[in-house]
Amino acid sequence: MVNNIEKIGFIGLGVLGSAMAGNLIKSGFKLIGYDIDADKLAALVSGGGEAASSPKDVADKADAVILCLPTAEVLAEVTAGADGLIHGGAEGQIVIESSTFAIADKEKARDALASVGKTLLDCPVSGNRILALKKQLTSFGSGDHEAFETIKHVIDGYAHRSFYIGPFGDGMKMKFCGNILNLVHNSAAAEVMVLGMKAGLDPKIIHQVISGSGSSSSMFEVRGALMVENDYDKEGMNFSIPLKDSRLISDHAARHLCPIPIYQAALQPYYAAVAQGHHDEDPSSVCAALELAANCVRKKPD
Repeated sequence: MVNNIEKIGFIGLGVLGSAMAGNLIKSGFKLIGYDIDADKLAALVSGGGEAASSPKDVADKADAVILCLPTAEVLAEVTAGADGLIHGGAEGQIVIESSTFAIADKEKARDALASVGKTLLDCPVSGNRILALKKQLTSFGSGDHEAFETIKHVIDGYAHRSFYIGPFGDGMKMKFCGNILNLVHNSAAAEVMVLGMKAGLDPKIIHQVISGSGSSSSMFEVRGALMVENDYDKEGMNFSIPLKDSRLISDHAARHLCPIPIYQAALQPYYAAVAQGHHDEDPSSVCAALELAANCVRKKPD
């Protein structure tokens, strides 16, 4: 294993990844980043990071590498493509995969990296960009335990809570459970806000009174605040990730013959929101979809 890990490579500087990378820089790590979007690389450099030209270049310059990627196809390309991680960096290099993918896709990446002596850890995170910017993500670590302990101080640079769950893939199993709760809590928060408003309550009062009580949740407090504002154009978040994850969760549950009826019911406001044109807004806009269903009309903010 590589010790004295201080130079961190980061591949995937999107909505979530850019916030994680920023916190690593604030935590004192030297960060070498790569993304196919030149504007995102420029933003990284302006924030104190260094731009790399490819995943291989990242591997060559960094002690360890973090991945935060949009699709399984990109994961395969970044790890084993023509300019992938398998072609650069030192033997024993640790790679942290923080995205949400099917376990089988992560296993393929793990095996490709293992073929050149690298260790891939499955360490997905729970939380959105709002929480990431506040360094309030939770990381679910799985894979080689020694490698996890070696890299834990790096994970602590972007997550305020990190856990070792077990063998490779257990991180994703835990992430699926967490994602079910996130989505259910978001849809439930929207139901509460719409019912309260339809009955004549001020949404700001609803949020203030429920937050911090035994009835609350992190999703109610974070996304409920956006529902109060009735303004969902926040931090570049949209419905693509939760809907992609919903297919992974449904497949995972089906393989284990485990019914998830509450989750499936909570998905319906997501489909309605996208059908009504909210795809490119924060998923808290499920509140707007339920307002329409309830004929609950309020003015958009100025």
